[in-house]
Amino acid sequence: MTAFPKHLLEGYHAFATQRLPAEQNRYRELSVKGQFPEVMVIGCCDSRVAPETIFDVGPGELFVVRNIANLVPVYQPDGNAHGVSAALEYAVKVLKVKHIVVLGHAQCGGIRAFVDKIEPLTPGDFIGKWMQMFIKPGEVVEQRDRETMAQFVERIEKAAVFRSLENLMTFPFVRKAAESGEMQLHGAYFGVAEGTLFVLDQAAKEFRSVRDAA
Repeated sequence: MTAFPKHLLEGYHAFATQRLPAEQNRYRELSVKGQFPEVMVIGCCDSRVAPETIFDVGPGELFVVRNIANLVPVYQPDGNAHGVSAALEYAVKVLKVKHIVVLGHAQCGGIRAFVDKIEPLTPGDFIGKWMQMFIKPGEVVEQRDRETMAQFVERIEKAAVFRSLENLMTFPFVRKAAESGEMQLHGAYFGVAEGTLFVLDQAAKEFRSVRDAA
């Protein structure tokens, strides 16, 4: 058997001796009563963008689903397996979350692969096929005149948040909860280098720095 990553074991021991004693009652309560998070976060798999770290939350506070480029597919009740859709179904219908946050971020590898139109990494081209849900049939995404590559990539990273919010509303149970006021949808964008959080002002359709608003 291969050796389990040593730094993970060391991390667990630190957790077990330092953090766990302070939160032991919370974990026991969660094990008996179950989870009741009010917020679902749809984030990216990127190791630099962990929602629990960014929002400094404890166990049981967030229901998180992560995938390449924090994308939400359109509602498609066919015979295929849909991981994000399954998580949404559980979050809305069972947990009855009050908020869904789509969390995009800077330097997103999935978005960069989409922008650069990279060759498939494997014959399955799983990343390429996954990223295709970002655009609508016939839609063209290109760099604008006088737009730098950095500006182009950031624009598309933020556009992915808008598209995921749009796709969320194609799910009947999400739309019903949102339109009735039982649940709210939010967009956010995390700047990795500076650790800055931007929250979407949906009326203005702009991301605004949380630090500026503080």
